[in-house]
Amino acid sequence: MNDQNQMERTDTPKRRGRGCILWLSRMMVLCLGLTLAGAIYESAAEAADVRAYPPPGQMVDVGGYRLHINCMGSGSPTVVIDAGWGDWSAKWSWVQPEVAKTTRVCTYDRAGMGYSEAGPLPRNARQFAQELHTLLHQANIPGPYVLVGHSLGGLPVRVFVHDYATEVDGVVLIESMSPAQFSQSPTDTKPQTTSQSSGFSIPFVLARIGLVRLFAGPLGFKPALPPEVQQAFTAFSVTPRSIQAWADEGAAMPESGAQARVVTTFGDLPLIVLSRGLDQQPDWQAMQAELLQLSSNSQQLIADKSDHNIEIDQPEAAVVAIVKMVEQLR
Repeated sequence: MNDQNQMERTDTPKRRGRGCILWLSRMMVLCLGLTLAGAIYESAAEAADVRAYPPPGQMVDVGGYRLHINCMGSGSPTVVIDAGWGDWSAKWSWVQPEVAKTTRVCTYDRAGMGYSEAGPLPRNARQFAQELHTLLHQANIPGPYVLVGHSLGGLPVRVFVHDYATEVDGVVLIESMSPAQFSQSPTDTKPQTTSQSSGFSIPFVLARIGLVRLFAGPLGFKPALPPEVQQAFTAFSVTPRSIQAWADEGAAMPESGAQARVVTTFGDLPLIVLSRGLDQQPDWQAMQAELLQLSSNSQQLIADKSDHNIEIDQPEAAVVAIVKMVEQLR
């Protein structure tokens, strides 16, 4: 009897161990199955979106990869809008048609965002400025330009003004980031290289298996845009390509800030700084005011009913600022 009890006590841990291994195996199979199903779902959804939402503008080769640019209206100077971090041309669907009533206005998608194909690293302000300059020339869109930079888009605009000064007639910075947000100096920043690309980053993997698409609403990929644009915006913002571009732009943001910091003056180039009126934070407002020092011919406007995304919260304020610059130059 004692021997039997001893055997039962010995077998119990073994049975528990086998049960645990069996449970873990089942969970692994379940996770792999869900991952595979998610990847298939994402691939099918991307293919369907490509058919359903063709690019409204033109795809232009800028050196082995194509960027999307969409222009409306006619007249000079041509307005060129550079969107904020994680955003692209569709986000300006309230603003662009209204500005087009006054002059030609172009929105574009940085590499990897929206309709544009993925581009090489580094994804920093200087790279953006060079790509935009190439894009405009390859698309036969001559200057002079009024450059409009929102949030992150304000950093490459500064670099563009410095590198291609003769092609810019005016600048509008809308809730633009400031180099003061980043502590690194130009010599302290570590350049982003191809080997640093996070092609299998966590955000990319989550997008690859369809989770970003599944939770597009809570993640902020369904902004209040015109109905005919909103679905396309969501569809192309949740792709692994766009999510990776977002991650790479974020990783290079200190480097972008350092590159923009080198540009300390626009001379007397006309400059309008449009800042939010809601959720005013002292540090942010101070940085917005400092942007005025870039030009001896600058002024600040306030979107009194808007938070950071003025193009969504109060698009008419963005239209007024851009049109005011255009009329000032005519």
